[in-house]
Amino acid sequence: MNKLKGKAHIFGADIDTDAILPAGYMNITEARELARHCMEGADPDFARKVKTGDMIVADKNFGCGSSREHAPIAIKAAGVSCIIAKSFARIFYRNAINIGLPILESEEVAARIRPGDELEIDLASGHIVNLRSREEFFAMPFPPFMQDIINSGGLINYLKQRTT
Repeated sequence: MNKLKGKAHIFGADIDTDAILPAGYMNITEARELARHCMEGADPDFARKVKTGDMIVADKNFGCGSSREHAPIAIKAAGVSCIIAKSFARIFYRNAINIGLPILESEEVAARIRPGDELEIDLASGHIVNLRSREEFFAMPFPPFMQDIINSGGLINYLKQRTT
């Protein structure tokens, strides 16, 4: 799963966990149901528009707010293959890795990608290509152990594989 390809959905700065998944849905435990409300506070039509493999591109401080794990679970369950932002809230960053959702930091991508651009990402190298404009960007790739967590589908699966 080191190479990804998908359409970009663009969001601004300071997208908090309430915009990702409004607090009223915190009693839902089924990932598919959470996905139906993904990004509802920022774009009420997002869950109907997003396709499996699509990507979220955002400005700074994506995932700020509460530390709820429901937010990255909803994004992953909606089919988003990767999030690229200028920066992430620290707890959101860790929660995303823990559930196996790739996230990359890149100021250039956040500033240069337009809605609907198709991106190709090599997670191992951090190489990002905008297939429309042919522009290339780089993000800091994850260290190998974090790549292993993501490739395992999250921290729990990673630990299970290492202990069996």
